Amino acid sequence: MQQPEYTITAPDPAVVLRNVRAALAEDIGSGDITAALIAPDARASGRVITREDGVLCGQPWVDAVFAQLDTQVQIAWQHRDGANISAGDTLFSFEGPARSLLTGERCALNFLQLLSGTATICRRYAERVSATGVRLLDTRKTVPGLRDAQKYAVRCGGCHNHRIGLYDAFLIKENHIAACGGINPAVAAARRLAPGKPGGSGSRERCRIGRGTGCGL
Repeated sequence: MQQPEYTITAPDPAVVLRNVRAALAEDIGSGDITAALIAPDARASGRVITREDGVLCGQPWVDAVFAQLDTQVQIAWQHRDGANISAGDTLFSFEGPARSLLTGERCALNFLQLLSGTATICRRYAERVSATGVRLLDTRKTVPGLRDAQKYAVRCGGCHNHRIGLYDAFLIKENHIAACGGINPAVAAARRLAPGKPGGSGSRERCRIGRGTGCGL
């Protein structure tokens, strides 16, 4: 597979740190009692490989997991986010205190697997329309608490972000249209409320009104 040629906007480090701290608190709780069985001075090394072809995504979260646990852990990445990876590829290797590696591995892999999965499916769709000029946009149907992470994965896969939440762009759906008394009143109200918010045409000619559909401004 060819490597992507687009630029990927990096995730907000504060968001990454918030995600990681929540994940570690959830997993470790009062302490990793199994890792405590290992001598505190024991050291280990390992590598993470992929068993399937795909698109890599999640490096900032993996790095942050081990940085939060132990600054002695060293990670060497073999691929970058957004890169096509093939079954059998080594994604990264790591070395450091054995307790820290074992405590952090599952949180790190959870982020890596989830985000790489999102990026991989996005790449498949992006490649299907690559010659058409179509831009594929994402939705708000994300894992709670991981919206920014999955939006980043969408970008790594070659698709594009729509709105982050309910506050930064309009998406007028059939329920809004019904409650406002029609598409024209809904669009007019949106333009009065927040004329600077992004969107496309709100005309009936350019928006199919029906179940599961919607339109911008």
